[in-house]
Amino acid sequence: MNMIFVRESRAIKTSILRLAGEVERRLAEVLSATEQRDTDALKSWMARDSEIDDWEVLIEEECLKILALHQPVARDLRFVVAVLKINNDLERIGDIVVNIADRGLRLAAFPVTPLQPRLMQMGSIVREMLSSSLDALMELDVAQAKAVIMRDDEVDRLNAEVIDDVITRAAITNTGAVAEALILAYGVARDLERIGDHATNIAEDIAYMVDGTIIRHQRRQWIGKTGAETVPDQQEDDDGQ
Repeated sequence: MNMIFVRESRAIKTSILRLAGEVERRLAEVLSATEQRDTDALKSWMARDSEIDDWEVLIEEECLKILALHQPVARDLRFVVAVLKINNDLERIGDIVVNIADRGLRLAAFPVTPLQPRLMQMGSIVREMLSSSLDALMELDVAQAKAVIMRDDEVDRLNAEVIDDVITRAAITNTGAVAEALILAYGVARDLERIGDHATNIAEDIAYMVDGTIIRHQRRQWIGKTGAETVPDQQEDDDGQ
């Protein structure tokens, strides 16, 4: 095995895990600041979006350099492709965290919305999904990735409940201030649902990285399989190394 490739791929894995940890930290901080109505903290996080963007570009450049110089195959190629995709998902989560900070800042101008407990519940779940997907990435654990994917429906259900609640409350009280607060709360729910989707994407990419399973568009069928059934091309990896 090319030891230069091994060293560079380890460096990329370290970089993507560091980026992931930073994105996870920002999500936790922004959710906490939103719940506590800490406007100074929310403004601070909104101003730091470019840091994640710069980090994403550096990781992408390193991945492209590896592809060009080493032309990896089999599992090595899947690793680089998966890191590129995970890198993009993390950057998107970083953008969404900024959106939540912006909505949280504007929500702080209104009385606490009755929807806040459900929003915080959604936030807790997507944080756990993101954290678990990162643990799965660190350990290359397909079973843990599957557990993340299985939670996506829970986030979708809560998002639908928020939408129903917003519609009901808007019909009862349609004053401008109440309507604006409801729209902002709905926006936070939608953002959290999207983070759940990105965490799910990361989990799917980990499954692809480990054993070549492409589960996009066939997620439910894959979840129903046993762990032993999700390693279809181990021989290819052994031959391709």
